[in-house]
Amino acid sequence: MPWMSSPRTALAATAVTPLLLTLWASGPAHAHGAPTDPVSRVYACSPDGGEASRSTACRAAVASNGGPFTAWDNLRIANVNGRDRQVVPDGQLCSGGLPAYRGLDLARADWPSTRLAPGAGLTMRYVSTIPHTGTFRLYLTKPGYDPTKPLAWSDLPERPFAEVKDPALTDGAYRIRATLPSDRSGRHVLFTIWQNSSTPDTYYSCSDVVFAASRGGSGEGEGGAGTAAATGNADRGKGRTTTAPSPATEPRETADTPPATPGTTSSQGGAESRHAGHDSTPVASTGAADTGPSAPLLAGGAAAMLVLIGGAALALRLRRR
Repeated sequence: MPWMSSPRTALAATAVTPLLLTLWASGPAHAHGAPTDPVSRVYACSPDGGEASRSTACRAAVASNGGPFTAWDNLRIANVNGRDRQVVPDGQLCSGGLPAYRGLDLARADWPSTRLAPGAGLTMRYVSTIPHTGTFRLYLTKPGYDPTKPLAWSDLPERPFAEVKDPALTDGAYRIRATLPSDRSGRHVLFTIWQNSSTPDTYYSCSDVVFAASRGGSGEGEGGAGTAAATGNADRGKGRTTTAPSPATEPRETADTPPATPGTTSSQGGAESRHAGHDSTPVASTGAADTGPSAPLLAGGAAAMLVLIGGAALALRLRRR
C-alpha cells in the first residue's frame, strides 16, 4: 500500500506541515536601517564606520555606551505611533531613549559630520536590509542650536522640513530627496524619524552636519569648519563633503529580536546627501563573510529538520499499528 494511502499517515503528515511552514517563515521580519549619508552617529561610531569610528567623539560614545554599536541598523522602538515627543525623553533623542545606545546622546561639538550648503538639495541615503512601507520625517535643529548642550525636542521645529512616504528601496538603500532650509549656518543635527507602517517600529537617528556659507546664493559650500575624523572623501556633486566613509559592506541582518523600549537595556548593540550631481557613494555590497545563511535561518532549518524527522517517525509508527 502506498505510504500516503493510510488515513492515519496522511493525518500525521497534515499535522507536521504547518509546523514546518511556521519554522521556515520564522526568520527576520522587521526592517533595519540608518542613514549613512549624511552619516549618522550610530553608523559613524560602529565597527563599520571606518576612520570616523576612531574619532575622539566615537571613542567617548563607545566608552559611555559600555560596548560597540554593532547593531547600528537597529535603533528602534515599537508602538510609538507618532507619539515621539511623549515617548523619547529630552536629551535622549539620538539614542531613542534606549540604554544600549546612550553614548550617542553625548553633548559635544566634534562628532563626525557631513558638510552641506544652506538651501541646497539633499538626497539622504538611508541603508535598509528589508523593504518596508513607512514615512520618513526630517528635522533640522533651529538657528542658534548649541551642540554642547543635550539635544532636546525644543531644539527642533514642530514640523519637519521634509516628509517622504514609501520611497523605493534601491540597491539596499532609500533615497530621501528634499531641499535644505536656507537659514542655517555652522554645526547642526539632522534628526530623522522613520515610522514604519508595515511594522510597529519607529527608528531614530542623528546625523551631524556643518553648513558653510554659500557663494553668491548659488548653494555651493565654501568648505566649512574642519571636523573630527575627516577622511577627505569629497563629494563629486556640489558643495558637500562627508567625514565618514561609505559602507563597504551590506549591513548585516540581525536576529529578529523584539525592539527594546525606553528604560530597558536592548540586547542588540549593532545617505547620501547630494545636490543634483554625480553620486560617488559606492553601493553597499555583500562581502564574502556575509554570503552564508543567517543564524535565524540556520536555527529555523535545524528545527524544521527535527520536526520533519519526528513527523516521519510518527507516521511510521501509525502505519505499523
